[in-house]
Amino acid sequence: MVELAEMIRELRQELNVALAGGGAGPVRFELGPVEIEATVAVGRTGGAGGKVRFWVVEAQGEGRVEATRTHRICLTLQPKLVDPDGTRHDVLVSGDEADGER
Repeated sequence: MVELAEMIRELRQELNVALAGGGAGPVRFELGPVEIEATVAVGRTGGAGGKVRFWVVEAQGEGRVEATRTHRICLTLQPKLVDPDGTRHDVLVSGDEADGER
């Protein structure tokens, strides 16, 4: 399993790669809302200052049993480019289809 925060960091990195590789070609796409649906396991570390963590459950089963409850969450992210002065811009991406891309 991977933490939900790590999954979102990886998504951000992939979007940055698409943005950087966009070039100045004739066709560009405005990046609209990014919808993510994930099945997560919620875990809590013990103690008075314990943290709650969300772990993304992988689709493949491993044949083991854990005492964890899973929940389905849906997130809608709206990517924006932010200048150092705080000005926000829509994101435009372009490029060829990557292997395994749907």
